[in-house]
Amino acid sequence: MKKPIFFILYLLLSLNVNAQAPALIPQPVELKMTDAKNVFLLDSNTMVFISGSELLNAANSLNNYLQMHYGFRVKVTQHKNESKDKTIWLLSDPVAYRSLKGYQLLTQNKSLTIHAASAENIFYGIQTLIQLLPVEKESKHLQIPAVAISDYPRFTYRGMHLDVSRHFFDVAFIKKYIDYLAMHKMNYFHWHLTDDHGWRIEIKKHPELTRIGAWRNGTIIGLYPGTGNDGKRYGGYYTQDEIRDVVRYAAERYVTIIPEIEMPGHSMGVLAAHPELSTTPNVPIQVAQTWGIFNKFNNVLLPSEATFSLLNDVLTEVMDLFPSPYIHVGGDECSKIWWGQSEFCRNLIKEKGLKDMNGLQSYFMHRIEKFVNSKGKTIIGWDEILDGGITPNAIVMSWRGETGGIQATKQHHKVIMTPEKYMYFNHAQFEKEDSLTANKYVPLQDVYHYDPISAQLNPQEAQYIWGAQGNLWSEYIASPAKAEYMLFPRLDALSEILWTPKTKQNYPDFRERLKTQFNRYDLMNINYSKRYLQPY
Repeated sequence: MKKPIFFILYLLLSLNVNAQAPALIPQPVELKMTDAKNVFLLDSNTMVFISGSELLNAANSLNNYLQMHYGFRVKVTQHKNESKDKTIWLLSDPVAYRSLKGYQLLTQNKSLTIHAASAENIFYGIQTLIQLLPVEKESKHLQIPAVAISDYPRFTYRGMHLDVSRHFFDVAFIKKYIDYLAMHKMNYFHWHLTDDHGWRIEIKKHPELTRIGAWRNGTIIGLYPGTGNDGKRYGGYYTQDEIRDVVRYAAERYVTIIPEIEMPGHSMGVLAAHPELSTTPNVPIQVAQTWGIFNKFNNVLLPSEATFSLLNDVLTEVMDLFPSPYIHVGGDECSKIWWGQSEFCRNLIKEKGLKDMNGLQSYFMHRIEKFVNSKGKTIIGWDEILDGGITPNAIVMSWRGETGGIQATKQHHKVIMTPEKYMYFNHAQFEKEDSLTANKYVPLQDVYHYDPISAQLNPQEAQYIWGAQGNLWSEYIASPAKAEYMLFPRLDALSEILWTPKTKQNYPDFRERLKTQFNRYDLMNINYSKRYLQPY
């Protein structure tokens, strides 16, 4: 195995500054063109050597891509090829490469080497290798340029969200979505499974949650307030077997799935099945059919023992399904007006010595966090969990701008920055959009220029910025094609600000590299806006 020092020496000896660098997204930490004689030719006779079975996921990722887009596979083996000709070496060793933050990739004529201290970083090296492949279809001999790459991520948390409550997406698309994240070196998928508009996860102990809560009797037509209601029954949910399958699929791609179970607001889905858990137990409740939060319509969970009992049942099954150490419990946009009208809530505030309704929400979230922590997990919540006093171990996802995130860092809480102004990909990409979207504007350049580390933070506070996340809410996204259209290429910009060092981020250069990425998307049949092909 080559030690990192030999890699550095190779860079110094073989640098060819005149060669054209490949267009990679996200941009690596360091990329050098080497001697052109070191071009590697990949075809069906190529061998992939893996230093251990833990690297099979990385090798399979390459083979899946080759099979799907070029029509051939390469042989994977743990037996060394003595000739070393036409071999891709995947070498992982936590001792020999312990000084590496990420991976190193080196093209050496008849061989190509990726080495790292972990299997996860080898996988990221494979995603870079895939981007080094030509984008022409039906190619059987794939020329990989002579490069030496040293690479690692800027942030630990690199996330993307998908709302499946407003509109439901089947397992096949969820897997494709995870593939998109993996190819961009993203490592967290925030799966928004419950909301006012539908409960999307099977709970064995409470089948009524999906029998009733997963279906609504109509959907608003057009942009809110809309032109009417289509009157069509709509819904769907994931069985626990499907959830396990998706979790396994994501783990093979080093993507951790963070499930979200919304509470105490955004709960019309559960309240349709259990109106007795609302502040008006004798009033029937329907799964929401229109978008937005409206205090007079969006009832919330009563902070009663019956509510906590059901939520504990739900969270127990959710935590058993998802190995993630993190569970997202929502906490946003709770219509506290309902609590204010509840005698039970007013009495509870007095009994517990709480200051106000914000204090009641803090009490609610403390109860949930204590239960989740007892199972060895940590909660994540939207920044409203700061209102009334944050729970002791919670991670804050800051969406109402950066204020909540900045406040949380000062209290020494981990923070995921996801401000609506920059990170909501359900908003329009263009001032005049090609199709119906949320009525705000988040252009590609704004995503790219966003820095999760606010200038208001000092170095000590900045250490609590875990990373950032893009969000794709699905009010106006009813199909996989529309989801892709809204995702790409803003996902490319997000991946670069989270992976690439700030000093190497350059928007005009990024736009040039996008041209190659669009060719790759054409090869992969990914839907994106062709307007980005126009001069800017």
